[in-house]
Amino acid sequence: MIFSNRWVQLATGITGMVAVANFQYSWTFFVVPLQDRHGWEKAEIQYAFYLFFVQAQTWLVPLEGYLAERFGPRKLLFGGGILAGLGWIISAETSSLELLYAGQALSGCGSGIVYSVSMGSALKWFPDRRGLAAGLMAAAFGAGAAGTVRPVRWTILHYGYDQAFVWFGIGQALVIILATLIMRFPRPGEAPAAVHSRVLQSGRDFTPLEMLRCPAFWLIYLMMTLGAIPGLLMIGHIDPLAREFGVAAMPVTFLWFTSAALPLAVELDRVMGGLTRPVFGWISDYIGREIAIFLAFSLEGIALFFLIQHAQDPILFVLMSGLAFFGWGAVFSLFPAVSGDMFGRKFATTNYSLLYTAKGAASLLVALCDVLRSQTESWVPVFAIMIAADAIAALLALLVLRPLRTRLAKSESAASDK
Repeated sequence: MIFSNRWVQLATGITGMVAVANFQYSWTFFVVPLQDRHGWEKAEIQYAFYLFFVQAQTWLVPLEGYLAERFGPRKLLFGGGILAGLGWIISAETSSLELLYAGQALSGCGSGIVYSVSMGSALKWFPDRRGLAAGLMAAAFGAGAAGTVRPVRWTILHYGYDQAFVWFGIGQALVIILATLIMRFPRPGEAPAAVHSRVLQSGRDFTPLEMLRCPAFWLIYLMMTLGAIPGLLMIGHIDPLAREFGVAAMPVTFLWFTSAALPLAVELDRVMGGLTRPVFGWISDYIGREIAIFLAFSLEGIALFFLIQHAQDPILFVLMSGLAFFGWGAVFSLFPAVSGDMFGRKFATTNYSLLYTAKGAASLLVALCDVLRSQTESWVPVFAIMIAADAIAALLALLVLRPLRTRLAKSESAASDK
């Protein structure tokens, strides 16, 4: 039957991820219009994203992953579509910050459900090609908004942010609901064994509690938290950042067309942030997760360094932000793969859901960066924090995670021989 084809299941998850991408990646376009209409401070508006959307999206994911394992993905996915769309409709009608926060929290919850179910499905169906499968799934979330960047921005400019919230909220929710007709997890024996994998993989399935007691989990949790900080900050601030440095409306010629720097940067960021996920996922299947993580974070840190040095050059602003997102996006293909490698596939959805809360922890630190930016009135200390986070995570991958995984693999092999 076609529903038992793992590539069909992968395509279904990708469809859901594309539909939910706008809930996160188009947020930057709503900040200034909300401020213009209501007179709220930018920091207060950004709290809706960092303290409500991202927190609801990440911290509830372990519960959502457990429910998906327990009751199957379809009912949960249906509810996720409803919550995500409803949240944007509420955000459209907001007359207070409290209502905006409530709407974004609902959208975050719905978005987290779709992300958890879709990524868990990929890890279960592709134990032999986890890096590639997780990369393709994460790419759909990272680049899914690339095709709607201009339509969302155009709708906001011509019809207002409230209509953009309603129209795109309803449309994206309908796509997610349709995906529930196909989505399911593999039955025993349907997914292939991981015998052909070239990377270190555990021979056992860790329960969530067993995983939480493992020091290696907390190491990769720390690394994912550090690695998530720069991209999350850039997602919410690329529009204000471009305006403050005066490059937002400057023309930039790229290949065969000319565009203002801001929309071009956002489009390129979404494409690069999506493209990197299958690229680094596929590469990591061959060179190892740790080396791939080191390369991704190093690239991001270098790009951010040159971005803050040349932020008033529209061409370099566009190119360096794109390279930064190319490094950052790899987080969401490499860490699901690492989680599956280390802790097995039986509880892959719940286990990665627990690891995914690192994104929520990172967003709390991003909110503190907003305070730092307001107090210092400078982006330099904020960029210094982002670059340092990348450097620390990159070094941890090579100097700590790699030897730790090697030791764990040897001890597991010795135990099995006995």
